[in-house]
Amino acid sequence: MKKIRSVKLNQLPPITISEDFRKDIPKNGAFWNRKLHSVVKQFDLAENKTDLLDKFECNPESLELLNLNIQDVNSYPPLYGNFLRGMECRDSVLVINQPGKCDLDKEEDKIFLLFAIKSMPKHFERRQAVRETWGKEGQYVSGLHVRTVFLLGRSMVDDPNLDKLVQYEAQVFKDLLVWDFQDSFYNLTLKEHMFFRWMLDHCSQASFIFKGDDDVFANTQDIVSYLNSLDSTQASTLYTGQIITGATPLRDVSIKYYVPQSFYEGNYPPYAGGGGFLFSGNLVPSLYHVSFYIPFFPIDDVYNGMCFKSLGITPLKHDGFQTFDIRPIDRDNPCVHKNLLLVHQRTPQQTMRLWRSLQSSMLTC
Repeated sequence: MKKIRSVKLNQLPPITISEDFRKDIPKNGAFWNRKLHSVVKQFDLAENKTDLLDKFECNPESLELLNLNIQDVNSYPPLYGNFLRGMECRDSVLVINQPGKCDLDKEEDKIFLLFAIKSMPKHFERRQAVRETWGKEGQYVSGLHVRTVFLLGRSMVDDPNLDKLVQYEAQVFKDLLVWDFQDSFYNLTLKEHMFFRWMLDHCSQASFIFKGDDDVFANTQDIVSYLNSLDSTQASTLYTGQIITGATPLRDVSIKYYVPQSFYEGNYPPYAGGGGFLFSGNLVPSLYHVSFYIPFFPIDDVYNGMCFKSLGITPLKHDGFQTFDIRPIDRDNPCVHKNLLLVHQRTPQQTMRLWRSLQSSMLTC
């Protein structure tokens, strides 16, 4: 399928890379740190910044180059090696698209909130629970329009091929975006980048975006009400959720979020937990642009924080986001959830039960 590029790279808005972000990332011998500061130097020296974008072609890193720059690269987990070789590849074919997702009947109307949910081909049950509950499309308070898309890659090599089922699901529900890369943890940053690309092409007028996982429970009505209460200044620079500050890389190779010391060294900039967060739609063009200059990082929510920080956007803490969940005793209590915007993690069955309870006119809290 032909790649869609209705927005040219040289049409992206000009950006600057904030001094605070530069200072947050120490200059040292770690591969990612060196790579970032090298790209930023090129950015500073370029007279026409958008001309640099033409140089970002997909040139997979060779094993020879990686061995030269990362002395212990052979000790990295296999999937990490795949990520390293593809760090320069910022494009992928969109094999299933929903080009009319943000089209509305009245030309003057626009999408108020777009739910963009990270999912995987095998997670149909989770997607269906979202569709039937908090991700249900429609009009909310004051006639504000809400739409939902699920962001997918291809099945992993060792998983059964679900292409036919995914194609059928996309035809029935018209809410799947599928790109031609393996849907692995280390490709979530690429998925983020490609979603920004899709937004520019097909949903550039959306006021707000909710990015989250397919196993969270969200309180849609309260999210819409919160967003509708913001003034224009707050709305234009919004990046909010459960904010993690002072985080450092985890060095235990058995942990999902493992980052080798020879790859990255230093603290992470503040970032919103990737289970679910909100940001302003008008930031998408700049986020897409700056993501060419911030080397891909294997943890997508950390990478998002880097991109926002590089644009000078400060994350806003919101106590209604509980991406690390709440007390076990409260996890099935609808009254506790009534005052939260998001919790993580819930099974499809828990999501259905919570939603029914919160919609019930008999609920007394």
